[in-house]
Amino acid sequence: MSTADPIYNEVRTLPEAQAREVLDFVTALKAKRQANAAARRAAALKTLAKYRGRFEAARTDRDELYDRKVLR
Repeated sequence: MSTADPIYNEVRTLPEAQAREVLDFVTALKAKRQANAAARRAAALKTLAKYRGRFEAARTDRDELYDRKVLR
């Protein structure tokens, strides 16, 4: 049984006005979660933007990596 089942059973027994309040609360929770996710994403992109252009990608050869003096 998931968490939704007992919630559904409880809300089913409520008067319509109170059931609507529960629905409003759930909607507010979902909106808050989406806003938090958007804020976290924006913060991560801002952090990445600080370092844009500072690093240069270099091609590596796997065989050369394993053929170093330190590994012999």
